[in-house]
Amino acid sequence: MLANPSTSTTLHYSPNSTHNPPFSHTNHRCKLSLSPNCPRFTNFANSKCSSLSLLLSRRKRERLVTVVKAFEDTSAVNDGPQSLPQPISVKIPVGDRHIMVQTGHLGRQASGSVTVTDGETIIYTSVSLDDVPSEPSDFYPLSVNYQERFSAAGRTSGGFFKREGRLKDHEVLICRLIDRPLRPTMLKGFYHETQILSWVLSYDGLHSPDSLAITAAGIALALSEVPNTEVIAGVRVGLVDNKFIVNPTTKEMEESKLDLLLAGTDSAIFMIEGYCNFLPEEKLLEAVQIGQDAVRTICNEVNALVKKCGKPKMLDAIKLPPPELYKHMEEIAGDELVKVLQIRNKVPRRKALQSLEEKVLHILTEKGYVSKDQSFGIPETVADLLEVEEEDEEVVVDGEVDEGDVHIKPNGRRSSPSLFSEVDVKLVFKEVTSKFLRRRIVEGGKRSDGRTPEGIRPIDSSCGLLPRAHGSALFTRGETQSLAVVTLGDKQMAQRVDNLVDEEEFKRFYLQYSFPPSCVGEVGRIGAPSRREIGHGMLAERALEPILPSENDFPYTVRVESTITESNGSSSMASVCGGCLALQDAGVPVKCMIAGIAMGMVLDTGEFGGDGTPLILSDITGSEDASGDMDFKVAGNEDGVTAFQMDIKVGGITLPVMRTALLQARDGRKHILAEMLKCSPSPSKRLSKYAPLIHVMKVNPEKVNIIIGSGGKKVKSIIEETGVEAIDTQDDGIVKITAKDLSSIEKSISIISQLTMVPTVGDIYKNCEIKSVAPYGVFVEIAPGHEGLCHISELSSNWLPKAEDAFKVGDRVDVKLIEVNGKGQLRLSRKALLPEATSEKSSAEQQARDLTEGNTEQSKDKSRATKFVNPTKVDSVEDASLSKKKAYKRLTSSARDGPKNSSTTVSSMASKDENSLVKGEA
Repeated sequence: MLANPSTSTTLHYSPNSTHNPPFSHTNHRCKLSLSPNCPRFTNFANSKCSSLSLLLSRRKRERLVTVVKAFEDTSAVNDGPQSLPQPISVKIPVGDRHIMVQTGHLGRQASGSVTVTDGETIIYTSVSLDDVPSEPSDFYPLSVNYQERFSAAGRTSGGFFKREGRLKDHEVLICRLIDRPLRPTMLKGFYHETQILSWVLSYDGLHSPDSLAITAAGIALALSEVPNTEVIAGVRVGLVDNKFIVNPTTKEMEESKLDLLLAGTDSAIFMIEGYCNFLPEEKLLEAVQIGQDAVRTICNEVNALVKKCGKPKMLDAIKLPPPELYKHMEEIAGDELVKVLQIRNKVPRRKALQSLEEKVLHILTEKGYVSKDQSFGIPETVADLLEVEEEDEEVVVDGEVDEGDVHIKPNGRRSSPSLFSEVDVKLVFKEVTSKFLRRRIVEGGKRSDGRTPEGIRPIDSSCGLLPRAHGSALFTRGETQSLAVVTLGDKQMAQRVDNLVDEEEFKRFYLQYSFPPSCVGEVGRIGAPSRREIGHGMLAERALEPILPSENDFPYTVRVESTITESNGSSSMASVCGGCLALQDAGVPVKCMIAGIAMGMVLDTGEFGGDGTPLILSDITGSEDASGDMDFKVAGNEDGVTAFQMDIKVGGITLPVMRTALLQARDGRKHILAEMLKCSPSPSKRLSKYAPLIHVMKVNPEKVNIIIGSGGKKVKSIIEETGVEAIDTQDDGIVKITAKDLSSIEKSISIISQLTMVPTVGDIYKNCEIKSVAPYGVFVEIAPGHEGLCHISELSSNWLPKAEDAFKVGDRVDVKLIEVNGKGQLRLSRKALLPEATSEKSSAEQQARDLTEGNTEQSKDKSRATKFVNPTKVDSVEDASLSKKKAYKRLTSSARDGPKNSSTTVSSMASKDENSLVKGEA
């Protein structure tokens, strides 16, 4: 804040003043120069405010004068060198450890700033507000920005631009987590733009920063000048080994069955968001109770910190519409509002409300309005008129009236028409409309569309609308409609996630939610997804994730697009229902069906003649969401919950109210699931003919590098040669081949099998190429990358002086593997497959058979006569015969699959159990 040298007043803060400046808890004094023209102090002195605002402004001015005098009294003493204020720190127990909250160390010029430390994870959050208020509106001018600096984990961005830029999706989600619980605590009528900035300065990989960011924002806001009602804190609750853990580490979350983020005050819950694997409602309530206890502990400690070093709230900056405007609004528009709110369809009701609002604006801003109570005179006004009559006025006695005299009967003074600002009229019209809608629900027991509080809108669904898409579904509930489309692909289609941890993360399932302005009959911006679209998409994605098969059972990457074509409330839950049907239509083997529903609430029913018990509404519409006190989305089936999200717009709710809402939501899900089973046309539940084929095979992990080749040359050549779309290899030996047709996959299987085969003694290799010729033999390639030596003695049954006399490079021969030495070198034999060798082996087999079939005495005689026969050799001959027969069978099967111009062998083909082809009903 700049000071004007010509008009500034030198102020000296004293530690004994009514409100200490920030971080003034030491005995040191600081000198400040404040200009009387500073907007923060002069903005509201000249503005038109209510009597309460004027009183507060006067009190603040008196307090400021007192502080100025105190500073002037100590100005002579404080001419020495100044010292920096000391930071204030406090340890707060959370779960099984403590978090450190510190203020006064960073960001001292902000209205409020704190650092929160958990382990070695540090969050810095600041709150600042504009000196000049913005135009009044029905939406509090609050903006939240959360960013994870890569330097916090000792990294830089992996992209071309090394500086952090646009927020990533998970950062946007955390911004929403911070914003949603804070907004209900802001006082109405405060229009100074407020900005909350939060950065992750250090991250240890164990303590998640999201729950810390919520707590840090709540503390910074409580310490600032922004007027709010309560202190907000947030925690995460996990469930490991049937035990709830507050703020679990990332390692504990890997085994957790629950991921619950909760924010609230010391007495109520304001926001919950969580994901689980079909957890019962009672378990959720236990987790919420444990989280609420942890939040209460944090809030109590923060309240003590605020009393010690918090800044005074700017209550004098609050501007509220005149109280009499509410009464005028009900008199003018009350009867017509009752009729308009009975219109069932959204668009006609919206147009009728707009027409009525224009009428009210014309009366209250241009024509003027006089209340019914003020249209007639009142006794005080008549007395005032009689007092001003002249004293010499002739008094008529006994009712006699002289002719020519005119006597006028005194009337009361008429009130002048009241005119109001357009902004105030619009704000009050919206509040009165919400009041009449709530009254209709409580008093009449019927909602705008005629449903009871537990009623569900009509449901219609169909699948297979888009013939070229892998899966599609159209889900309609009342005036809310979602078109869900599923696309299947390989790992290259997976979503890459750039996070603080130095690990590449790929999402094999993701849902993208789109909310075009046409779905509500409006014109608007089309471009990058908004924060609302990102948040709704993530909620639907996490709801559907538990029903997906594992990657081993279904190796596809799955993308779901949900386009809202019509909206009147609960579009994210419509995306859950439509996405579930589209997954089945695409042939994804889901574990079960799930549905989603949005719940609403009227908290204070006693205001409208009720018994005071909160009224829970099922399947709320857009107007009930805007005018209600709660938006509670729950997804799952009749057995449990997979995702839930709750936002409170009033002073928070208690656990009994939440229990009622959860049980009523379960009944609603059962009804929706029953209606989804009536889908026509029903899901096909098999892969589309346009979906890609994925073949999964297992090879020796040590052979993976052979498939890839130097710089990926080999795998690229296989892709070009066979025509497959992609070949994905993993370190554990899993190879995934993606193609559009089966023939391409068969070609690539043959090549990869030959590259990764493990030669086995006794295998026969047909049509192998001679790569080089030496005087002592030839080198034969039995498979790509595998060569062996066929010695000159094994080339022919006859004697050869030189190998080059009978063979040359490029000739093709059939060979048999007869030995693998300790160095892995292969010894081959062509002679073993020649007819002469075969006949000799057949006679030897016959002799061995005669020996084994004779009786004991004959065998003894035979053994004396044929001492040269070795039993070990007999066994080896039998084994050779059996292996020969098996090799033939394998050879015929491999010859059908392999290419004609390449060598074939059985051992080069992976076993049938290790391979799987995902296609159709296979």
